[in-house]
Amino acid sequence: MKIALVCPYNVGRAGGVLEVIKNLRHGLVQQGHDVIILTPQPREMVKKSHLNDDGIIFLGTGTEFRAPTHTSLQLSVAIDTVQIEKILNTHKFDIIHFHEPWVPVVSRQILSRSESVNIATFHAVVPETIVSRSMAKVVTPYALSILRYLDAFTAVSEAAAGYVRSLSDQPIEIIPNAIDLGFYTPAKVVKSKKTKTVLYVGRLEKRKGVKYLLQAFSLLRAKHADVRLIIAGDGPDKAMLQKLTLELGIKTAVDFKGFVDDDTKLKLLRSADLFCSPALYGESFGIVLLEAMATATVAVAGNNSGYDALMKDSGQLSIINPKDAAEFARRLEIMMFNERVRSLWLDWANTYVRAFAFDNITERYEELYVRALARKRQS
Repeated sequence: MKIALVCPYNVGRAGGVLEVIKNLRHGLVQQGHDVIILTPQPREMVKKSHLNDDGIIFLGTGTEFRAPTHTSLQLSVAIDTVQIEKILNTHKFDIIHFHEPWVPVVSRQILSRSESVNIATFHAVVPETIVSRSMAKVVTPYALSILRYLDAFTAVSEAAAGYVRSLSDQPIEIIPNAIDLGFYTPAKVVKSKKTKTVLYVGRLEKRKGVKYLLQAFSLLRAKHADVRLIIAGDGPDKAMLQKLTLELGIKTAVDFKGFVDDDTKLKLLRSADLFCSPALYGESFGIVLLEAMATATVAVAGNNSGYDALMKDSGQLSIINPKDAAEFARRLEIMMFNERVRSLWLDWANTYVRAFAFDNITERYEELYVRALARKRQS
């Protein structure tokens, strides 16, 4: 099949969504399919529209957008419709798979011109806040105009499917995210028993709850002077968080690494004693938690709907209320120092994470494409 995967975000900052798309492309290519990624061109990139070595075709340009949910995005705002029509006519895709199709504006522009089978995957969850509910009311007419072009709906979790279910009675297939278990593997050496390390990887913005991690870590540090915290990531809250480490008296114990590439992230995960992602809301799944499981790194996670649904059975030991500093600190201490609890969690994670291998998920998408293509041809 000739397949296009559409990513509406800046490829330099798309995070988990882009990782899913790139790994899905890799898996589909291995199965013999011809797969291209369509995505907005980052503003900082020299203009190019040709197919590059990563199988990417850039469309239009992007611009920074600060969402009411305190997430910074770079969205596509300038699309050359002649370019889109030329690409569609040249490649004649059997399947166009749109990830987050409601994000302006590249998906809408392609959908309105597509004669292919159009598949959607919804990744994000609309937070249950007044601002977000108001935003949803504004976005809903735009979203409805998109849904009518789609032939099949998927979501990475029930949390991610919630908003779409409120707009459409079409069936939504839940296909979870996945990771490359060949890349995310445990360290071959035993982790240090001396200095203990807590690791955070992600954006530095309000919804990620990093300030609550700092508050809990300061309580943990008061009891255990041999712990340190590594924060890998960048974002609008970085300066505020660095100032907070001074106010809490933990500046020397916290290392801000800035943005890190995948290889560095892997090294950090393998060497950490504990991974923590205290996100407050806006998480529909939790790829970072799967990455921790795959590297045999015990995790603590915020009690948002996406993380809570992912961390089943013994994984519920990970879930905390980030705003309860005392309880948060106690859970960090237990998950870091209690070897019986750690062993229980790791045994669970080692088995559980295998269900999210990319081979399994790629196969499910491939089966969906075949079914949707057959329906379209019969109609």
